[in-house]
Formats: sequence, C-alpha cells, structure tokens
Amino acid sequence: MKPDFVLPDETSAPEAWSHSPRVRTMSRRQLDCVLARNHVARIAFYNGFRVELRPVHYVYSNGMLFGRSSFDMKAVAWLIHPEVVLEVDEVDGVFDWRSVLVRGIVSVLQRGGTAAQHAEYWSAVEALRTFIPATLTERDPTPERNALFRIEPAELTGREARGR
Repeated sequence: MKPDFVLPDETSAPEAWSHSPRVRTMSRRQLDCVLARNHVARIAFYNGFRVELRPVHYVYSNGMLFGRSSFDMKAVAWLIHPEVVLEVDEVDGVFDWRSVLVRGIVSVLQRGGTAAQHAEYWSAVEALRTFIPATLTERDPTPERNALFRIEPAELTGREARGR
C-alpha cells in the first residue's frame, strides 16, 4: 500500500529545505515586539473536564493583554479557572517563524464595581480602541463581544526559527 504523502528528497525539495533551520530562544524585547504587532492569538483554558483552545483578538499594552469576548462559557470558565495560556505566531515560511507563549491569569473586567475596577475597565477599552476604534460604541463591528478581559502574564517565552 502506498502512503498518501511523499517526503521530499534532495532533488525535489526547495533549496531552503536542504539546510536545517536555526531555532533559538527569543529575548524579552523580541517577545514584546511580537505581542505588540499582532492582534490575533489562540487562548487555551480549562473548562470543566477538558482544555479548550479558541481564537481571540487582543491588544498588548503596558505589559498586559486586553481582549473581549461574548459572555459565554469561555468567560464563565475563566471565573472558575483563571489560568490560561495564550499563543501568538508569526510565520513567514516553513523555517522562518516566531512563536510566543504567555502563561498568566485572566480576569473578566467589570464596568461597575469599585472605582479601581471601573478605571481598569475603561483603561482596557482605551487599549482596545487602539486596534478597533469603534470598540463599545454604536459603530462597534462586534457588539456581542461585551465581556472585556485582561491577562496578566506570569511567564513569557518564545522561540524563533530562521532558515540558514
């Protein structure tokens, strides 16, 4: 029985595939730059008896990640189990990529509450408006996403690969 796939040999592989990539750990500055220039990530969280993985939009501001979601099972799960892992990838080619992992605690932000909670909520709105200016206005393109969240990073790690 023939396999459904064929591994490239030296004659059929692109030139970039003939050399192994150089993979290395990224510096804190590089991690911050990747997080700042991207706005789509995947977030992993515990939901009852299993781990969920979902795409989210986010903004990286002052060392924190801010995002929004509909108040669904994600937000409820975060209230019970606030530990999350967020991953952001940049891929320029098979052997040219950057990947950042953020392990941290997610908080669902409240509009009311104490003065500090109120201020934190509106700081998050300001940060999110740097990405989508109509956030939480009458022109909001996703008004159903009314649960704001903040991820406070406990650990940032990242690796990058470069073809030789």
